[in-house]
Amino acid sequence: MRYEFRIAGLVSEALAEAFPELHHTAMPDQTLFYGAVTDEAHLYGLLNRFQSLGLHVLEMRQLPGSRAGPTSHE
Repeated sequence: MRYEFRIAGLVSEALAEAFPELHHTAMPDQTLFYGAVTDEAHLYGLLNRFQSLGLHVLEMRQLPGSRAGPTSHE
């Protein structure tokens, strides 16, 4: 499954390194993280990591075309 997380504010490169399994893109007043999420435990682990680092998740969504199981390129 592939997910997208919209985070309030601009996340520094050093802080973004806490999410090596996700790609990230800076947007005006937000940072977008996206990538493969292996299962529900991984999803909740990511959300917990965002929270523990003081990052506010504005939106989380499963990307269209995402399916259960491993992805071929991430």
